[in-house]
Amino acid sequence: MRAPEWLTARPVAHRGLHDISRGIVENMPAAAQAAIAGNFAIECDIQLTADGEAMVHHDDELGRLTEGSGALLTKTAAELKAVRFKDTTEPMMTLTDLCNLVAGRVPLVIEVKSHFDGDRKLVKRMAEVLSAYKGYAVGMSFDPDQVIALRELIPSRPRGIVAEHDYTAEDWPDASPAQRHGMTHLRHFFRTQPDFVAYWVNELPSLAPWLARNLFRCSLLGWTVRTPEQRARATRHADQMIFEGFVPGR
Repeated sequence: MRAPEWLTARPVAHRGLHDISRGIVENMPAAAQAAIAGNFAIECDIQLTADGEAMVHHDDELGRLTEGSGALLTKTAAELKAVRFKDTTEPMMTLTDLCNLVAGRVPLVIEVKSHFDGDRKLVKRMAEVLSAYKGYAVGMSFDPDQVIALRELIPSRPRGIVAEHDYTAEDWPDASPAQRHGMTHLRHFFRTQPDFVAYWVNELPSLAPWLARNLFRCSLLGWTVRTPEQRARATRHADQMIFEGFVPGR
């Protein structure tokens, strides 16, 4: 099944339209506002809290871009909403906060972060939030089990798999060898039944995403586009790009 046309109608800003030189950090409110102003879709990440909330944040620990330290999974939503991004006054958002900010003006492409432990609490919370949201939104994950959870718990929303060619133990320490093997070459495709595939742009073209796009009619996004060469590659081999580090059209 092919994802709706609105998913690929405009470039997707990776973690919002962030620009650290202007004090706009990835996944913070200003990054979402900048993407809206540019009429770009917003890709964001969500992580689970100790009390079952969905926070908009890429890393599973504080410290790289935020004040504080420690795993998000050990902290409550109230504690994390008090966290500020470094050198800014902006707080971390919940998924509800982001939906309220975007208010349907551009699509949301929500990546579900996973510890590869089969826990569905994050997708369940995402389902609760999106049940009251009228705007365009899709879910995706590297973890096939989370994509299955998206299909079963949020069947009305398109879902996708984020993928690349290889999965090493160093890069994917939470995934077992069997899980890493199952992720290669989209082996899980008939279990996950994705509507779209987001594939590492440097590995396009590749057979698995080519088959997904051309045989099974899945939309194909290339991530993460940062250079002119990558942009040209995404234009040739994908339906749209997930980009950062530049502003398309400028």
